[in-house]
Amino acid sequence: MYRISRLLCVFCALYVSCVKTNAADKPIATFSIVAFDPTTGELGVAVQSKFFSVGSVVPWAKAGVGAVATQSWANIQYGPDGLALLAKGKSPAEVVKALTALDAQREFRQLGVVDAKGRAASFTGKRCMDWAGHVTGKHFAAQGNILASEAVVKDMAAAFEKARQQPKTELADWLVAALEAAQAAGGDKRGRQSAALLVVREKGGYSGANDRYIDLRVADHKTPIQELDRLLKLHKSFFRGRHLARPKKSKSKE
Repeated sequence: MYRISRLLCVFCALYVSCVKTNAADKPIATFSIVAFDPTTGELGVAVQSKFFSVGSVVPWAKAGVGAVATQSWANIQYGPDGLALLAKGKSPAEVVKALTALDAQREFRQLGVVDAKGRAASFTGKRCMDWAGHVTGKHFAAQGNILASEAVVKDMAAAFEKARQQPKTELADWLVAALEAAQAAGGDKRGRQSAALLVVREKGGYSGANDRYIDLRVADHKTPIQELDRLLKLHKSFFRGRHLARPKKSKSKE
């Protein structure tokens, strides 16, 4: 009898633990942008959310291949699988179709993809929480869910387009400008908490050992985008040589 009671206690404890874990899983309601710079070949992702450490979940990128943002009830496998498909020559539209076709929970997902040719595609599942949607343009895709309104993604896209026309700026600047505009339009209607910026470049990381040119994360902050901008300025100061030595991508069909 004692053993049976102990087993029941263990079972109950495991059950409660599982319930708590599932209850803790929240939609990664956020706004993000994936983009490509045809001049340098850099690829990047910028994101903000009322979610702890969003940078550990949403952004994925590989130099010479592409960038992926996976959010809402995020399917993390979209990141590595999406990059693998891009590396095999699939277009962003084909990648989105392939990833979502195999996912029984696709209507809860949101996804943005851009490749090293500047082609872009987005997906917003029908069961993502309002307001949810996306905008795609030349060399970028902007998407978000649980937003104040459609203006968030529209302003994010417009700000990116405007920022890349500014002299002496780079992809990282354009991405942060897009986040700032999205927040000014209302952003995530639940509030603010974290942000991240990932930009990849061939041999752009420390000592040229990898492609992580810029990898900044704000895990928990009252004004995460402002903090992200501050960190980017520090990055430019600490790694001035990398920012000055911007690569020139050879012209190819895009």
